[in-house]
Amino acid sequence: METSKMKIKIHQISDSTSEAEIRDHRILIDRTTAKGGQDRGPMGGELFLTSIGGCFTSTLLAAIKAREARVSEVQVEVTGTLVDSPMRFSAVEIYVTANCMEPEHFERLVEIAERGCIMMNTLRGKLDLTVRIGAPVQA
Repeated sequence: METSKMKIKIHQISDSTSEAEIRDHRILIDRTTAKGGQDRGPMGGELFLTSIGGCFTSTLLAAIKAREARVSEVQVEVTGTLVDSPMRFSAVEIYVTANCMEPEHFERLVEIAERGCIMMNTLRGKLDLTVRIGAPVQA
């Protein structure tokens, strides 16, 4: 089995804000003002959902491109369900829509993205993950 690693750096820049360095990118991470932060960036939980959605979406777009599929205007909405004691996500739902001529082909592309996404593969069996496809708009 081949092993590789990803590495990011995070450093404090104020009493509630940190900055993540990801390759040549910078992202501020903070809490909302209601939670004692300065609201200078998304919270870690929001970035977690963004990571899931971003990974799924980039994998889906790669599948579309590789197959030269006639799919456009892909949109993904990620919803996390929170529970207490301790506070955590109990479920994550991905809702995906796109313009496409062949809805069955798009469903197959979504399945490919589901199986190829690092985040989905990491969380499967540890978190209730659901992917729903919205009614496609035929282009």
